[in-house]
Amino acid sequence: MTTTADALRTHLHSVLDQPAKDWLDRALTQAAAATPPAETSSDAPRQPVPAWELRLAEAGRRCGQAHADDSRVLLLLTARPDPAALRPLYDRGTAAERRAVLRALDELVPGPESVPLVEDALRTNDTSLVAAALGRYAAEHLDAHAWRHAVLKCLFTGVPVDSVAGLGQRAVGDEELARMLHDYARERTAAGRTVPDDLHRVLDLTAPPAERGHLPAAAGGASSKES
Repeated sequence: MTTTADALRTHLHSVLDQPAKDWLDRALTQAAAATPPAETSSDAPRQPVPAWELRLAEAGRRCGQAHADDSRVLLLLTARPDPAALRPLYDRGTAAERRAVLRALDELVPGPESVPLVEDALRTNDTSLVAAALGRYAAEHLDAHAWRHAVLKCLFTGVPVDSVAGLGQRAVGDEELARMLHDYARERTAAGRTVPDDLHRVLDLTAPPAERGHLPAAAGGASSKES
């Protein structure tokens, strides 16, 4: 069975040049040899940063910006840090490193322990973090209230709702989400602004399958682009 890590490695080996592939293979060897950090008391000397974690910062320079995100995710999936180790990786990481942590959550954390990382990303105005936060992990573990507001955040900030994993499943029959969408559409219309097409897409998803395409349009009607 091909895993996400296998697929990423195959993809990266198909697009990277030889020096980048050599660097990635060395970094992955370090990540595979990683051991979970030992628990220490608060007054214990700070432990050195594992070598594989340093490679997260190097990925852009070594693999190129176009492939850096995938390279970082692959390093995380290979090292398999637990939720306690992911938190400091996220907290001290750059935006790019945080994206990688968020993208890896579904593979690394089976339970809700890392929901606070998703919630933190959704509070930011960095649209790349918002999009990365709304993968399968959020679809499974984010509560209904937070998930609805995350969908609205996408509409506020212009993040395509295609970024929201599980949207077609979670939105079905969600009357509260439908109400929020109608309210947002009315607010935009009252302000003389267009209603984004994605809002109508999500609103249609809130209806039972048999009724899709037959809902009354949200205030403002169909529109193409935000002003």
